[in-house]
Amino acid sequence: MKPGESVLREILKPAVIVGALGYFVDVYDLILFSIVRRASLQGLGFSDEKQLLTLGIHLLNLQMLGMLLGGIAFGILGDRLGRVVLLFGSILLYSAANIANGFVHSIEAYGFWRFVAGFGLAGELGGGITLVSEVLSKEARGYGTMIVATVGVFGAVVGGLVANLVHWQYAYFIGGGLGLLLLVLRMSVAESGMFRQMRATEMNRGNFLCLFNDWKRFGKYVRCILIGLPLWFVIGILVTFSPEFAGALKIQGEVSAAHAVAFAYVGITFGGFAGGWFSEQLRSRRKVILAFILFTLAAMVAYFFAAGFSSATFYLIILFLGVGVGYWTVFVTVAAEQFGTNIRATVATTVPNFIRGSVVPLTLAFNFLKLRTGIVSSAAIVGTICILIALWALRGLDETHGKELDYIEPI
Repeated sequence: MKPGESVLREILKPAVIVGALGYFVDVYDLILFSIVRRASLQGLGFSDEKQLLTLGIHLLNLQMLGMLLGGIAFGILGDRLGRVVLLFGSILLYSAANIANGFVHSIEAYGFWRFVAGFGLAGELGGGITLVSEVLSKEARGYGTMIVATVGVFGAVVGGLVANLVHWQYAYFIGGGLGLLLLVLRMSVAESGMFRQMRATEMNRGNFLCLFNDWKRFGKYVRCILIGLPLWFVIGILVTFSPEFAGALKIQGEVSAAHAVAFAYVGITFGGFAGGWFSEQLRSRRKVILAFILFTLAAMVAYFFAAGFSSATFYLIILFLGVGVGYWTVFVTVAAEQFGTNIRATVATTVPNFIRGSVVPLTLAFNFLKLRTGIVSSAAIVGTICILIALWALRGLDETHGKELDYIEPI
């Protein structure tokens, strides 16, 4: 940090501001399907409750599969051609795909464009966090990612409001249009100095396979992924299918997916801000993530034992679930800080998308157990396993608060 320069002044750089707005649009588009799932499928002619759940899981899995593959592609792109190139390509693809989602007339077309949208969405968060982490000093890094998280996840809240005001097709058009407008702002963002220095060399960079050819590096990479399992269990299952859980729990009053998503992301907004703030005040990422995982566990217990509660109380529990999984951006920051500049974008982009992609096996396990134990018990089993795995993974990760990032990973 330059002499006399305050942390506030440093974090108000174009990379942070545009990164926050980019994540805002990313979250809006990413979560929009969860909000309009029932309305859009009903608009395509599906009305049976079993169809709405089964097709919803199918389309969500296609979106997450796209994110899994897109995370690898955009991560490699970010380390080879640059963080800014990654962000341009990502936002252009998912904006076009979400506009196309508004024109679909069949379940096949809907599935294809959810896959393409997921592929494009894969690059935004990891690329943005990598860029912000590299342009800010170690003293301001946590605050910068805190701003990205706080502004970004509010996109889901806006998505819920928009979905309640306009037809589901127009909600997709608005998301795509916001993304295209963001491309103009992207032009003001300069490339990371760390990447520019590395690009001047003949160094091997963006090598995804190097994460698997060294046991210690591989173990660290896997743990970075596994600490995020509770995040998308909560969003991909408990929040997305909250209307179905509300029916099984005999919640008093109507519960809509749009309202559930809005409450969850209000919680994530507070959680993201608190996670970034406390990680700087406590000078520890690991302690903050541990506290948030345990808070998520407590909120999950309240969710599963909410039988007969009012819809207002159920929404409040969902808000607390959101607060619990608000460590999302701290978790991605930890992944970025664990590795060198030559594979940092690859890691920071693939890790969150492997977590998003984990929705596929999680929903498959949930669906398998649901037929045998019921919707509530199956979710409780899967959720408990996610919490235990995340705690195990966190235990083996190094503390990265204050770590210098200008180094190369030996590959």
